[in-house]
Amino acid sequence: MVLGLVAALAAALCFGLAMVLQALGAQRHAPAEEGGGLAGTARAMLNLPYAAGLALDGLGFVAQLVALRSLPLYVVQAALAGALAVTAVAGAALLRMRLGWAEWAGVAGVCVGLAVLGATAGAEGHKQPGTAFHWALLGAVVVLAAVGAAVWRIGRPGLRAAVMGTLCGLGFGVVGLAVRVLPSIRLWHLGPLFSDPATYALLAAGAVAFVFMTEGVRGGRVTTATAAMVLGETALPALLGVVVLGDATRAGLVPLALAGFTLAVLGALALARFGEVETGSAEARTADGARTADEVTTTDGAEGRAAGHKAGRAPGHAG
Repeated sequence: MVLGLVAALAAALCFGLAMVLQALGAQRHAPAEEGGGLAGTARAMLNLPYAAGLALDGLGFVAQLVALRSLPLYVVQAALAGALAVTAVAGAALLRMRLGWAEWAGVAGVCVGLAVLGATAGAEGHKQPGTAFHWALLGAVVVLAAVGAAVWRIGRPGLRAAVMGTLCGLGFGVVGLAVRVLPSIRLWHLGPLFSDPATYALLAAGAVAFVFMTEGVRGGRVTTATAAMVLGETALPALLGVVVLGDATRAGLVPLALAGFTLAVLGALALARFGEVETGSAEARTADGARTADEVTTTDGAEGRAAGHKAGRAPGHAG
């Protein structure tokens, strides 16, 4: 279990740093609703900061896989949502911003909540749902992709950001569930993976969530998208982990674990607004000096401003 906890925290660290780098890269292009479409999404990925973020996402995904195979899903998903604490601190350093009291409270909430979860978590559940559940995961990805396509050019920015963020989070949730139900294999016996629909659900969900993540950081309403992503990737997957996979806490510690989970998620939600950063010229930042997150976020929606924050961590963001 110790290895799993270390892996979960390492994944959060990688994903949190990747968020900052990918935001810096994605901010260089206008959002898709202004005519970019999928080609614009692809162009937003073709730069050095974004590529470095992808490399960290890859490392984070490997750590996530290790954590998911040895910890309850609710612990891992809460830890991944806690990557926003890493993003807040790293973003403050890179963008010369001071964290306000709300952001520091969010960072503290994430840290305390994850510490409580680590202390109360039991071993991962050993229930093995039938093949129907594996197919259901793949079907869920199809539904997520269809909904995303339907709202891709929706005219209401707030609603679009909320839906994109939710779909991104649910996609990462599918990744976590798929990893948990995949069969154990040996290095040279990969046949069971290729015949399991959960494998394709994992890959497809990661890709779908990745696209929605990129659109989320380019859409302008980053606070809305990030908050929706956090809720999407934690609440429902954690519940399914308990009900379907048999995840549990240590004996008698359910209330404490629930409190830790809630605190970690609320902390992450408090940090969602930190995603609304401004990437004005270096000269302007130097002239203005360090600014608080509250000062920066008051300009939400200003034309020409680039808002950057991953609407989710891509597993390679996943999950």
